[in-house]
Amino acid sequence: MWSKNKIKEYLKENTSENRYIHILGVVETSQSLADRYGADRDKAALAAYIHDAAKHLPGDKLIKLIEDKGFKLTSEDKAMPQLLHGPAGAIIAEELMGIKDREVLDAARYHTTGKENMNLLEKIVYIADLIEPSRDYPGVKHLRELALKDIDKALLQAFDNTIKHIIDRGLLIHSDTIKSRNYIIVNKK
Repeated sequence: MWSKNKIKEYLKENTSENRYIHILGVVETSQSLADRYGADRDKAALAAYIHDAAKHLPGDKLIKLIEDKGFKLTSEDKAMPQLLHGPAGAIIAEELMGIKDREVLDAARYHTTGKENMNLLEKIVYIADLIEPSRDYPGVKHLRELALKDIDKALLQAFDNTIKHIIDRGLLIHSDTIKSRNYIIVNKK
């Protein structure tokens, strides 16, 4: 497996300066949330480093990379290729960087859409991506506060915010996002 420094070099070379700053913010926030919720801070950092490893690739290349590895994409996936940078980043991390930890790879894979029954690391990276320090949008302060109190409530709020934003823009909502949201509601304690 690549060292942290080699991963950081790859990211510096393959992402914009703003994207790299964002990635470092997600790393910091993921580690903080891991400490708060008792998750593995090293896994949280590693997943955060790789979460946007494929963000620089255009949609057609994301589709090709994923299909070339034998994964089947739905018409829904192909209609929203920008969401495929999560799964593509997990492939890059595994194939190029030598990361084999499935939990780390899945946290990167699902950081764009979520999935039903997310584990703690997946939740942490999903939320950290939305609340890291360089993020500035209406509601981010409230989401940051919620993330420190109850990660599931923060996740539900994040899904609600995302779905409302997508509806307001008249765009397609990925079914995994809806399933993720509904899973939390059905399984609330």
